Amino acid sequence: MKIQVLGTGCAKCKQLTANAEKAVAELGLALAVEKVEDLREIMRFGVMTTPALAIDGKVRSAGKVLAPAEVKALLQG
Repeated sequence: MKIQVLGTGCAKCKQLTANAEKAVAELGLALAVEKVEDLREIMRFGVMTTPALAIDGKVRSAGKVLAPAEVKALLQG
């Protein structure tokens, strides 16, 4: 499983990264949360609003900061 946070490094992007890392830790998964800050790479995902969360290359959320519980739900389902 690959988890990516798409964003240019704003405060909301950093918070989503922290929340995703917390969710991964709480689930006991041995995964790294990758930060994608390159605008061209973000555009390849078709994302127009950041922050966004992609799981296995598929955008699952865009334009809002998910709480750790919300990230966990996406990872489990």
